Amino acid sequence: MAQQIPQRGAHSSPDARGGRIVGIDVARALAVFGMFTVHLGVGSIGVFGGDAFGESAAETFHQLTRGRSSALFAFLAGVSLALMTGRTRPVEGTELQRARARILVRALVLALLGVMLDLTGAPIAVILTYYGGFFLLALPLLRLRAAALGAVAAAVAVLGPVLSFAIRDRMGEPGPRVGSIGGITDFLLTGYYPAATFMAFVVAGMAAGRLDLAAPRVRAALAAGGAGLALLGYGGSWLLLYPLGGIDRLIQVRLGGAIDLSDTDPALRGPLRSDIATELNDLHGQVPTDSPWYLVVATPHSGTGLEIAGALGTALLVLVACMAAADIAAAPLYPLAAAGSMALTIYTGHILVIAALGFSFTDVAPFRLEIFVIGALLLATLWRMLLGRGPLERALGSAGDAVAELVAAARPPVEGGSGRPPGG
Repeated sequence: MAQQIPQRGAHSSPDARGGRIVGIDVARALAVFGMFTVHLGVGSIGVFGGDAFGESAAETFHQLTRGRSSALFAFLAGVSLALMTGRTRPVEGTELQRARARILVRALVLALLGVMLDLTGAPIAVILTYYGGFFLLALPLLRLRAAALGAVAAAVAVLGPVLSFAIRDRMGEPGPRVGSIGGITDFLLTGYYPAATFMAFVVAGMAAGRLDLAAPRVRAALAAGGAGLALLGYGGSWLLLYPLGGIDRLIQVRLGGAIDLSDTDPALRGPLRSDIATELNDLHGQVPTDSPWYLVVATPHSGTGLEIAGALGTALLVLVACMAAADIAAAPLYPLAAAGSMALTIYTGHILVIAALGFSFTDVAPFRLEIFVIGALLLATLWRMLLGRGPLERALGSAGDAVAELVAAARPPVEGGSGRPPGG
């Protein structure tokens, strides 16, 4: 049985009526701390740097968090949406009206908060405005069960990147980015976290949240599915790029087809492949449209179907591992669970600190990452022990509850209006 932490004022939080699920909060904390790693840069990592491990270990750790942390964050947002709307059985009637009102308020507040954080000038692609849009797009899906949500997620993962590629190819080169999000086109196609890619994570999270996550068979199936998706995404991309020659075709595109790599000296081919691999590793939301071969890439933030598969597989494995760990060590994991329970506060706080102190991901400041993580763990633990919900979470929940009650009072009772309590 999944360990749960009763929460103060739980009646005011739809996802807490049955108690918070520790493993999900732990996974959410890992997602936020992964984004810390990306935002603070390789030079901020102390424990994997220096003489003990070398710079390459820090780079590897940083690389593991890129793309996967934001994907996990979006996936867990979908899980939260499922928990807010009935868990294994979607709510109906008046309860569904209330849930939609809460989610709508959450979407609007997150979007506004994202814009405000973007105005701080922190060198960070803020995800919150995108998050708000994802919640809006999820509203029509709240009544679906796990199988239907899984089918929608699969359709988005397969079709979204292809449609994005085709549409962006007709649009031409986008203009320079001046912020985290510049409008509806950025949100859907050309931004750092485009809906064409990230809605697959959100809807997949909703599908997972509709399952009985405490059941061993469900967890085993999710773990097996996660491993298979990771192998399909990352292994399939490697197979298509290297043994099957996709990387060489991309090099030819970059060189305008001026050379035939099959006749090129291997000593020259190696650096060319290294250059294109570096370019592919520095994408920011989507691939170029010069060649369909870009769609077989699975590097972080490439926005391809294979990247979605790999990152989603990783998210599933992290979720199952965190829930299993929470079953056997809930008490030691309390600081992580506390941080995950107030992820919005911690995410917002770390951006404000970075902006106020002028930090950059290019800085070389070993152990800055560790200081941020330990500070967040300490503050979250003390806050949760003494005051309960995080400050932003409390404000967001109160606003959502107030609007939900107004909506319920303004509308006549709907058949099935008693709904079902989350977790039923």
